[in-house]
Amino acid sequence: MPHPILRERQNDLESYEFQMGVARGRLALTMDLLTDALVLVGQHGVYCQSARQAGKPAMDVQIITQLIEGAKELTIEAMAEIKRERSERA
Repeated sequence: MPHPILRERQNDLESYEFQMGVARGRLALTMDLLTDALVLVGQHGVYCQSARQAGKPAMDVQIITQLIEGAKELTIEAMAEIKRERSERA
């Protein structure tokens, strides 16, 4: 059974899969989900300030942001690799 967020975003997933193929389409939706999460964490960071570092988000918010950014970077690299492999086969 798909995760509730995937059921919510089923139309987006189908559109991406149609445009880019299954693997790249799923990675594209992953990018959207990660971007949405990054925006929410950024908004939270505005209200959850670090006691030790004035003007910076709390440490947990900083770590979550770094993890999401890293996941986005890996997703971008995976999409580029799939595209490269596909173009080499053609």
